[in-house]
Amino acid sequence: MAELKTDAALEAMREAGRVVARALAVVRDSAKVGTSLLELDEVAHGVLRASGARSPFLHYHPGFAPTPFPAVICASVNDVIVHGIPDRYRLRDGDLVSIDFGAELDGWTGDAAISFTVGTAGPADLLLVETAEKALAAGIAAAVTGARIGDISAAIGAVARAAGYGIPAGFGGHGIGRRMHEDPHVPNDGRPGRGMRLRHGLVLAIEPMLMAGGGDDYRIAPDGWALHTVDGTRAAHAEHTVAITDDGPRILTLP
Repeated sequence: MAELKTDAALEAMREAGRVVARALAVVRDSAKVGTSLLELDEVAHGVLRASGARSPFLHYHPGFAPTPFPAVICASVNDVIVHGIPDRYRLRDGDLVSIDFGAELDGWTGDAAISFTVGTAGPADLLLVETAEKALAAGIAAAVTGARIGDISAAIGAVARAAGYGIPAGFGGHGIGRRMHEDPHVPNDGRPGRGMRLRHGLVLAIEPMLMAGGGDDYRIAPDGWALHTVDGTRAAHAEHTVAITDDGPRILTLP
C-alpha cells in the first residue's frame, strides 16, 4: 500500500536527495578515461561518509538476486541497461555510462540516476541519453495530483517509442520513502488514465530505461544483477525522486 508523506517528511527526503545529487555530480566529474568502476564506487562512498548518510544499495538483496548487491552505485556501461556491479573495468574513450545511486539520511531515502559519455561522444549515444532525459521530464510533468500512474507511464513510453527505442519489459520506477522500494510500481510504458490516482504526498522514483536497438527483451548477466541488451546495442537510464504535491511535481534529487 502506498504511503503519503507529510510535508515535513518531504523536507527530510529533500535532504537525502541533496546527498544523491552531490554524489552523482562528483562521480560524473571523476569518470575519466582510465578510471575504474570500483574507483567511482569509492568516490560515491566518500560522499556518503562526508554527509553522514548510508547506502540503501549496499547489501540490498531482493528476491531475484542470488547475492546481496556489493556496492553503493550501480555502474552500467554500454550494453548494460541497469544494475551493473562496479568492478575493475577501466573506462574507455567513447563509453556510455549510467550511474544509479541512493542515499538514506535520517531514515529517509533518495534515489536518482544519470547517463553520460566518457571522452569522445558518439552522436547516437548523445541522442539516446537526451531522449532518456526527455522521457524522464515527460514522466515528471505528468506526475500531478489527480492524474494516475498510467499517465506517467504513457508519457515516458510516448517519448521512447517515438524515437524508436526499446523499454525493458517489467522494469520501471517505484514508490520511495523510508525504504528505497515502496508501492506503487511505475511502468515505463502504458495507457493513460489507468492505475493508482496521484495524491499530495506520494513520492515516486521515476526512471526511464531506454535501449537503442528497440524491442523490450533483455538478458540477465551470470551475476544475476546486470541487465544487458540482447543485441549488444547501448542503453541509457535517467531517474529522479519526485514528490507529487498540490503545487505540482517537486524533484527531490536536484542539486
